[in-house]
Amino acid sequence: MDQQPHVLILPFPAQGHIKPMVGLAALLCHTGRIHVTFLNTDHNHSRLTHLQALSTLFPTLHFKSISDGLPTDHPRTLQFFPELISSIKSVTKPLFRELLADSSRKSERPVTCVIADGIMSFAIDVAKELGVRVIAFRTFSACCLWSYFCLPNLIQEGQLPVGAADEDMDMMVAGVPGMEGLLRRRDLPRICRIQLNDPLFQFFLVETQAMTRASALILNTFDDLEASILSHLAPLFSKIYTIGPLNALMRSRIGDGVPRSLSTFSNLWEADNSCMAWLDSQPLGSVVYVSFGSLAIMTRGFFMELWHGLVNSGKRFLWAIRRDTLSDAKGEQAIPVELQEGTKERGLLVDWAPQEEVLAHPSTGGFLTHSGWNSTLESIVAGVPMICWPQIGDQQINSRWVSEVWRIGLDIKDTCDRSTVETMIRTLMKDGREEIMMSMDRIAKLARDCVGQGGSSYHNLDMLIEDIGKI
Repeated sequence: MDQQPHVLILPFPAQGHIKPMVGLAALLCHTGRIHVTFLNTDHNHSRLTHLQALSTLFPTLHFKSISDGLPTDHPRTLQFFPELISSIKSVTKPLFRELLADSSRKSERPVTCVIADGIMSFAIDVAKELGVRVIAFRTFSACCLWSYFCLPNLIQEGQLPVGAADEDMDMMVAGVPGMEGLLRRRDLPRICRIQLNDPLFQFFLVETQAMTRASALILNTFDDLEASILSHLAPLFSKIYTIGPLNALMRSRIGDGVPRSLSTFSNLWEADNSCMAWLDSQPLGSVVYVSFGSLAIMTRGFFMELWHGLVNSGKRFLWAIRRDTLSDAKGEQAIPVELQEGTKERGLLVDWAPQEEVLAHPSTGGFLTHSGWNSTLESIVAGVPMICWPQIGDQQINSRWVSEVWRIGLDIKDTCDRSTVETMIRTLMKDGREEIMMSMDRIAKLARDCVGQGGSSYHNLDMLIEDIGKI
């Protein structure tokens, strides 16, 4: 039996978590010296229809699946997140333990290292119990992770929860070292707006602390982007491997052809590639790309405000809007004629777009985004400035950094009427663009440099590969 390491990668079952972890799997397998088993839930495994092609590209990459404990017809949408995490804890954990134990007892190539999503801490406990090294991979920004670690301080100081009707949401928050004078109440992660005894709040509180039980931490970020925050996280972990932006690192390490198709392999939705031909017909830098990611939902009223704002801006736009985006789609009223006409003249709506290709297209000049971390990094790599309308998770923090720290976009959180949307689009696409583009060009160059040979992320991936090989 050869002694090559065998890594088991376990993502949380959501698009934004699966994509970067598939990228890491590809980078590890590209060495030819590491075997990887990527463990999806049965539900998501059935939706990822291109996995066999990915295994052909990387012969040491294999896919398995495990039950999340929910019925086949369960919607598994954001509204049902508490049901999903409860089911994973009660059903998936024992199945995972059995799978890992069988690998140790029966496999010709037993798992030597588990890389577990940072909110799948049961995998940390199981792996440590069975004597298998485990590394945590938190798929969002370092600045948001640090704010999560500071939640106990904010609770102790009586600063949580926020969002009561009589509160000033623009009041500055103390108690997050390194973010003094920057964070307002409205910039805290969305979970800070729910009651402290809510199971969802407690879940993230517990999962964050549990990560420190892993032997190391992987982050999809780069040192030059979040150096000051990484210095606060460093004492909590024996090692932190910053290996982002992963999409750019893949292009650097594997080549131009394969990384562009990797986003297809890791997408739970089939992209409508016809939008690329539409972009080809648009002037340079003229199009606003609009996408709120894989989980966000909105009311029809908000949807209409956005649409009015896009049409009224007079700018061209490509809007990727999932069929399950509207939370109150029943009883729809007719779309106003002016919106239909405005879209016909300057816009295009698709269910799902090949986002990296759209952002890299010369016609794309701006990105109206939910500020998910994958989208933020992909926008940075492409050098496309952002308008941020955050919804959940890390997005409130990310959008504040985009607008106030990196100065590569505009933040419109909690206020998104048609007038605001119109004004922000006009500002980003023309009036206030010069300063933002100067910042974006500088940070995009830092992103490119860090993934090139000699760059920090390039080096950190080498260190991760070397350390996995020592197990």
